Amino acid sequence: MTAAAGKRILLIVGGGIAAYKACELIRLIRKAGMSVRCVLTDGGAQFVTPMTLAALSEQPVHTSLWDLKDEAEMGHIQLSREADLVVVVPATADLLARMAAGIADDLATTLLLATDKPVLAAPAMNVRMWQHAATRRNVERLRADSVTVLDPDEGPMACGEFGPGRLPEPEAILAALQSALKPAFPSSAVEKHISTSLDTNGAIGKHVIVTAGPTHEPIDPVRYIANRSSGKQGFAIAEALVRRGARVTLVSGPVALPTPSGVTRIDVETAGEMAAAVESALPADAAVMVAAVADWRVEPSASKIKKRGSTPELSLTENPDILAGLCGHAQRPKLVIGFAAETDDVVENARLKRTRKGADWIIANDVSGDVMGGTRNRVHLVTADGVEDWDDMPKEQVAALLADRIADALA
Repeated sequence: MTAAAGKRILLIVGGGIAAYKACELIRLIRKAGMSVRCVLTDGGAQFVTPMTLAALSEQPVHTSLWDLKDEAEMGHIQLSREADLVVVVPATADLLARMAAGIADDLATTLLLATDKPVLAAPAMNVRMWQHAATRRNVERLRADSVTVLDPDEGPMACGEFGPGRLPEPEAILAALQSALKPAFPSSAVEKHISTSLDTNGAIGKHVIVTAGPTHEPIDPVRYIANRSSGKQGFAIAEALVRRGARVTLVSGPVALPTPSGVTRIDVETAGEMAAAVESALPADAAVMVAAVADWRVEPSASKIKKRGSTPELSLTENPDILAGLCGHAQRPKLVIGFAAETDDVVENARLKRTRKGADWIIANDVSGDVMGGTRNRVHLVTADGVEDWDDMPKEQVAALLADRIADALA
């Protein structure tokens, strides 16, 4: 179970082809230990049925404001307020416009206007509709009204076009809604407030540098020295920061991951190239150094080294310490965060690393065993005030929580 276990979600399913993804979201919400009650709009009913949502949620599905039986037993006011969070998936251009205008002409919009609970909307629409000035105004209006509006994913759409407008994947929406539920994670040294707004003012307009992935130090044209890293955690952090309004420069080693929407990406191969890219991205308000930088390099051979019955001697040279160099830089960001992948004495080694490097925070995780390249992480946030031990969770949720903390620190 997660820290959000026991929370109640009111899920409004809008009209659009992406409505089918609401079915998977319901499954994930329940798997995370939360309950979910569904409101199905007329448009949504063109793509999924009330019976499907009822079977998945094991709750009655509400479709009409004029259902007198429901009004007598519960009432739309009570329905709108008994949940801990209201989630709109997919939030179509039409639904966003009606929400922004305060229209209440069906059950969904009436509930949204009557609720006193946080609201999170995950948009899905044609790329031109998402980029239209009217939609941008509506999104800005909703965010100003404290509605969390996620940015859509970028990619091919059912209409055949390509660009921003795809519904975020259910796993990403789950991470966002869990963050919005203000989870309280235990701390071994001090209790910290974790901000949960996905549009935290502290991040808006701030420039954050994120490094991700491994570096490759060539030995010859076919061999290299590297540290193991999938890049997933760093990319998730970059995406979470953009969703909070930050301007993100992602410096990535060699990984096969798509660039998150709204992120400026710089691809590098070696530690030296990464160090130069980080320096060229300055000034910045914060830096999150997630990359698994190779510790050593060699003078590479121009030709492939042949096996001739003996082991070649490699003269190793230590690579630049990018984290320490940034902490001591004349343009040092206000907040510098390092990552520490450890196998023994994880927290103690992270404490020592924070002091030795001069970082503000260190995110430590135990990588002993077969955990590299996975989709989950269990980390410890090490600061000058103490250590917070976070639950095991998807990397997207780790990213969401860390982005909230960064936004608080930059506010």
